[in-house]
Amino acid sequence: MLETLIDIVGDFELLAISGLLTGLIFGAAAQHSRFCLRAATTEVAHGAFGSRMAIWLVAFFSALIATQLAISSGLLDASQSRQISAEGSLSGAVVGGLLFGAGMILARGCASRLLVLSATGNLRALLTGLIVTLVAQASLTGVLAPLREGISMMVRVDGGEARDVMALMGISRGGVFAFAGLGIVGAVWLAIRERIRLSRVLAAAILGLAVALGWCLTYAISTTSFEIVPVGSVTFTGPSTDTLMTLVSSRSIVYSFGVGLVPGVFLGSMAAALLSHEWKIERFEPSLPMERYIVGAIIRGFGAMLAGGCAVGAGVTGGAVMSLTAWVAVAFMWVGAMVTELVLSNRASKDTQTA
Repeated sequence: MLETLIDIVGDFELLAISGLLTGLIFGAAAQHSRFCLRAATTEVAHGAFGSRMAIWLVAFFSALIATQLAISSGLLDASQSRQISAEGSLSGAVVGGLLFGAGMILARGCASRLLVLSATGNLRALLTGLIVTLVAQASLTGVLAPLREGISMMVRVDGGEARDVMALMGISRGGVFAFAGLGIVGAVWLAIRERIRLSRVLAAAILGLAVALGWCLTYAISTTSFEIVPVGSVTFTGPSTDTLMTLVSSRSIVYSFGVGLVPGVFLGSMAAALLSHEWKIERFEPSLPMERYIVGAIIRGFGAMLAGGCAVGAGVTGGAVMSLTAWVAVAFMWVGAMVTELVLSNRASKDTQTA
């Protein structure tokens, strides 16, 4: 059947359609669940494990379980993914993770959350997301590329087993399932304690399943197509730059999973917001200064390219295939975000006392 579809629409066109389908599911689920790493890190920074943390954990462990099930059933060979097979950078994961986390707090959202909010009428998120995309492109091929490459080359890690957490630590797939099972039970318990609506919890789980779906679809196409098709799943910084550059510098669309993913997430989020009557225009306000968003966007755009992915691309998608650099990156995203949140909170507290 897949061969027939490839013959009808083309290899990369089918890849883009797969991205569009995955994006529609992810976008709708992200909007309804309120999935957001920034909100989760903010809760934890202030000593609380609340509803935002519960949603993030449900999504993360759902993605981990579903992706590992796909691997064990032969629907996915994660060793072919860039996150495992290619050479990676531990220094990039550490420094990039810290920068991304800090920028995420300043800009009030990670890459996926900004895209979702843009689709619901949030003009702050739209402007911030565009700046993130431009800085990411400059970090990839432009004026910031030498700095990114210099930091990335400090500590490298080979591809293959050296970048596979399971191989490095001698963890069996059963051990991963046990860990993920405990995680999802804890996440559901936290969701029940916080009295989160069942539909939001299910949406978070569907978001995680969308990540596994992306992995399976790209792998299936790669094993059927005669073309070289990259195996991957949901990530936003790279695909957002590809989509923007395609729109502004090319007369024709170069199809890929990411080029389908970004509009898919936007449309899925918009549809969910419209159906729930949550779509509304939101602008910058005196209490939300534009300069803070711009600084955060710049830091986060560079950090994402340095870390090898955004909060979803590294933190959920890369984490789901047990990529070492992904786990390191998301760990330092948490550190950078929590430290920045505490610094800003302390400064705000002092300003209030002074006034």
